[in-house]
Amino acid sequence: MKQRDPLATSGLPGLKKDENVPKGVPAEQGQPAEPRFLILVVDDLADNVAFISLDLQQQGYRVVTASNGDDAVTVAIQTMPNLILMDINLPGLDGLGATRRIRENESLRDVPVIAITAFGTEGFQRAAYDVGVSGYLTKPIDFERMQQLVARLLSNSGSGN
Repeated sequence: MKQRDPLATSGLPGLKKDENVPKGVPAEQGQPAEPRFLILVVDDLADNVAFISLDLQQQGYRVVTASNGDDAVTVAIQTMPNLILMDINLPGLDGLGATRRIRENESLRDVPVIAITAFGTEGFQRAAYDVGVSGYLTKPIDFERMQQLVARLLSNSGSGN
């Protein structure tokens, strides 16, 4: 399998990794800006990754992605995101297992994880909170609610990467 650059934002048009731009400085403006938070979006459906990633990028966040639980753990360790949006139903290692592994890593233990799932039952919510998620969103995603939850969790976690 081809090794993918974890800081490269999927194949979204017009979005590139800017290696020569100082952290917190948008390449298109060249003026200092507030540090932008890095968010890991994990979903096995490319459309969901694209919709969520684009919405977050329009809000000024940087985004990295993963399409399964094992990759989510690897990308999280490599990039140290400020927040993770984790689909629960993933191939192989599911989102709950991936969240459990992320919580075992001392450097990632306090990173907020928002569970995203089509399952809104109390049992699924309880299982998600038991492994350490900080929030729970059901599909289809209410983007306004997602934005509010992301902003609230990031404001509680300190400065951006």
